[in-house]
Amino acid sequence: MAPGTSAAEQIAAAAPAARVVKALNTTFAGTLIAGQAGGAPLDVFIAGDHATAKQAVTDLATSGGLCPIDAGPLKRTRELEGFQLLHMTLQQTLGTNWSSAIKILI
Repeated sequence: MAPGTSAAEQIAAAAPAARVVKALNTTFAGTLIAGQAGGAPLDVFIAGDHATAKQAVTDLATSGGLCPIDAGPLKRTRELEGFQLLHMTLQQTLGTNWSSAIKILI
């Protein structure tokens, strides 16, 4: 992948008519199946340039009991991908056996 871009941006560039939305990449599969981590519902970070497509993903997340968070335009997927890479790297340090989640607390 070229520096300064993301996999999602590259997919969007290769398929200009597609409505590319990035979501769920910061959630491990087992945690997603459980639907929660530490007793709290999972946050789902959503990034994309197409409002209707983002709303469809938001609705899907909400219907699954997840907490959707609009992370902004598709270019924010760069940070989401980096965020999850760090999260994966920390699994051994945290000792969570891939059952942790990234959560925004207010």
